Amino acid sequence: MAEERDHEGREKMRKAIDIREARRHRWQTDGERSLWQNLSIIGALGWLIIVPTLIGVAAGRWLDQKFDTGVFFSGACIFLGVCFGGYLAWKRMNET
Repeated sequence: MAEERDHEGREKMRKAIDIREARRHRWQTDGERSLWQNLSIIGALGWLIIVPTLIGVAAGRWLDQKFDTGVFFSGACIFLGVCFGGYLAWKRMNET
């Protein structure tokens, strides 16, 4: 059992090392991104968070009006929108 966990740990470490080496090689051949490319990435990440949040606001307000519940659904839908947007941004940042 311990040997199996050790093997899995080595596999994960090897994969992480391979990813880092590929990124380093790409950086050495292509160079650094320009300022405008970095700003566009930041903008895209912002939109990935804002759009699901705004959808959550709209859906929450609609549900609150439909069921006359105050801000119950608005709060929940905003929270879900922010979480989903954060997940999308996280996935986008970790693409290789």
